[in-house]
Amino acid sequence: MTILEARALRKQFALGEHTVAALAGVDFLVEKGEFVAIMGPSGSGKSTLLHLLGGLDQPSDGEVTIAGRRLSILNDDQATLVRRRSIGFVFQFFNLLPTLDAEENLALPLIIDGQDLRKHQARIDALLDLVGLTGWRHHRPDQLSGGQQQRVAIARALVTDPAIVLADEPTGNLDSNASLAIMELLRRSCDELGQTVVMVTHDPRAAAYADRVVFLRDGVVVARMALKEVAQMDERLRMVIGAIEEHRL
Repeated sequence: MTILEARALRKQFALGEHTVAALAGVDFLVEKGEFVAIMGPSGSGKSTLLHLLGGLDQPSDGEVTIAGRRLSILNDDQATLVRRRSIGFVFQFFNLLPTLDAEENLALPLIIDGQDLRKHQARIDALLDLVGLTGWRHHRPDQLSGGQQQRVAIARALVTDPAIVLADEPTGNLDSNASLAIMELLRRSCDELGQTVVMVTHDPRAAAYADRVVFLRDGVVVARMALKEVAQMDERLRMVIGAIEEHRL
């Protein structure tokens, strides 16, 4: 089942008197339960692509469809509901509210959506357990490590049971041990919860956890690599690094 589809995506920006093409016609397809990594050098268009896929920005041309809904035909209120209920976002810098504890930050999307938290308490408890923070549920962000804060952010992205989670450099602000824990958590969300994840990363080790890697350069897809059938993580990493070197990324 296709969860996300992008066709002929283009995005242009005005830079003084010139027009810069951040994306120059990208086709992108993600199936339910897939973990897809997007890689490319700075300026390749990977973050722009993620923002278009999440409805955070509008393409200059092309179409994005999420869970059967075409974003281009939605009004602002409808698009907001799709982002709130069908998409979970994970960012590099956590974006937790400092005055709320871990459980409250996790539940924030439900609060914003006007949901009765009592009806969702079992899921909140299960997600706290999944991310290993049951004992830290009443700790505020300044009482948590960077890795723990990112785990709260991932649980927050999962709490609405979204069609897809979009992660922008989720390990970019973490040390190697915390990065490993975050990638294992994202992998588990796919394997155990059937979650669909699309992640932008510059880190080959992070990309090696994905089922598939899409490589961008100068706003176009230059390579695609399937890793799902490769069991050994060392071999996955070798393949990702080899593709980066081959395509000079």
